[in-house]
Amino acid sequence: QVQLVESGGGLVQPGGSLRLSCAGSGFIFSHYAMGWFRQAPGKQRELVAKITRSGSTNYADSAKGRFTISRDNDKNTVFLQMNGLKPEDTAVYYCNAAYSDNGYFEHEYWGQGTQVTVSS
Repeated sequence: QVQLVESGGGLVQPGGSLRLSCAGSGFIFSHYAMGWFRQAPGKQRELVAKITRSGSTNYADSAKGRFTISRDNDKNTVFLQMNGLKPEDTAVYYCNAAYSDNGYFEHEYWGQGTQVTVSS
């Protein structure tokens, strides 16, 4: 059974930091590109950051310079270090695992989400 379990969300003041973790099981973690998405109330889910199987990273403009995505394949875990948090970062953050074959998307898995609230 495939599982992606996020943790590390919570309430933080503006300017603060959080580190999200996502532990995967039931699939070959190292074969998947991993990503973090977020969805604020009334808005569409959007990509925050992603990391490929080889470790290349890509960030949304809103995350550049503040967030860092990393992965530990030995622990089947992907992380999102978030610094300099702003109220507009408030959202439910979702972990995503995406599998591609020869550059073509095949399938993906989603976690259940973790709430991040940035407020004073």
